[in-house]
Amino acid sequence: MPRRLGPLRLPRIRCSRAVARRWLLTAAALAWLAVGGYGCFAYIDAYWTYRGFPPPRDPAGVPSGSLRRESFFSPALRAWRSYLVYLPPGYGAAARRLVRFPALYLLHPPPGRPDEYVQAGAAAVRLDELIHRNTLRPFLLVLPFGSSRRFRNDTEWANAGAGRYENFVLDTVHAVDSRWSTRRERAGRAIAGLSEGGYGAMNIALHHLDTFSVAESWSGYFDQTRSAAFAGASDSLLRANSPSAYVGGLARALRRMPLHAFVYQGNRDDVPLSALQRFAGRLRRAGGHVWTAVWPGHHSWRLWHAHVPAMLSFAGHWLGGGSGREPRGRGGRSGGRRAHGPRAGLPRRRRHRSKR
Repeated sequence: MPRRLGPLRLPRIRCSRAVARRWLLTAAALAWLAVGGYGCFAYIDAYWTYRGFPPPRDPAGVPSGSLRRESFFSPALRAWRSYLVYLPPGYGAAARRLVRFPALYLLHPPPGRPDEYVQAGAAAVRLDELIHRNTLRPFLLVLPFGSSRRFRNDTEWANAGAGRYENFVLDTVHAVDSRWSTRRERAGRAIAGLSEGGYGAMNIALHHLDTFSVAESWSGYFDQTRSAAFAGASDSLLRANSPSAYVGGLARALRRMPLHAFVYQGNRDDVPLSALQRFAGRLRRAGGHVWTAVWPGHHSWRLWHAHVPAMLSFAGHWLGGGSGREPRGRGGRSGGRRAHGPRAGLPRRRRHRSKR
């Protein structure tokens, strides 16, 4: 007969107070590290989202627009892509009355995201405020997502090594016009961007004057080099995507399709001031209506955030969304002065005297 085993008895483990205290301190330290790690992550995430600025909120009494994400198929990239669209307050009711709105397209830099303009730049809140004060008439903001796995969103917004991203912007225009109540002519469209997005905005606007009538470059550049999406590019491809090089040949097109452009940068920016002046001068001589500004600041969101209202006002004015006269300065009716104040170089509003 097999021997029958009794209940298993485990040896007693005596835990001294010193050992217990050590375990408690270890557990507390781990909990503190976990909370601290989460707090650190939350801080970094918030800073990356808002770039050190408070989360944007509409002031009391200011109606809010809405922000939506839309997907569409891009023939240029042969893939489903997306964009964000800001709809101004009252859009739905106005669209039902068949009112059509202008649109400003904003191109983001790498490795950023399209929502940078509404988070770090507070563009939607600023536009809400300008509309509420009757400074501007409502218009849409459209923010395409120019993602590229190979180049980490460093697409140059061009038809180059990363893909046909210039044509992707045109696909976005077609998708927006088919989905929303927009003005479907060049006079109702503007395009802008910062850094690489500023380069892309100006390059695309000059390539497609029949699509855009207003362009803005915030700390952008105007000459392309053999790097990133243009690595190994031919001389002809580089020239065809260097606005400073080809703009002189657009005089005839600019006479038929006028372009209003605002180009600015910081006085301590990454972009040489001479490059901005050279491009602005060549665009002006070709017939473009150009305004330039050099404001205090570096190549950073502190510079761009401060001047979002001015850039919205410029775009809205020439889209027919504001009243005023063309600014005057050195260089004739196309402006061309060096601006310093927050509204320097921008169209001035007419003051209407009330009849008594």
